[in-house]
Amino acid sequence: MKTLLRIEELFLFFLSILLFGQTGYAWWWFPLLLFVPDAAMTGYLINTRIGAVVYNFVHHRAVAVLLFGFGVLLSIPLLQLAGIIFFAHASLDRACNFGLKFPDRFRHTHLD
Repeated sequence: MKTLLRIEELFLFFLSILLFGQTGYAWWWFPLLLFVPDAAMTGYLINTRIGAVVYNFVHHRAVAVLLFGFGVLLSIPLLQLAGIIFFAHASLDRACNFGLKFPDRFRHTHLD
């Protein structure tokens, strides 16, 4: 089952690449921005509880979909781009078995 879920996440990652291709941004923006959401790990410098909240917010795909949706509704390409990048990053993380975090420690995820 885990393998099937990881394959599904890879397909979602590739979907985000296709969506990115429709934005009109130069292709090099995608790999440049792909790991920017990992800056949310800096919350762990405060403590594990705040780190988990900040990390999970940035890595939650509903947030990514809302960003993209508001970008479409308001015709703000930068919001669309942010939504696609957040979605792509979260999907790639889950395909690599990095999940949303529990507040007790960084390695304790929803995929355990």
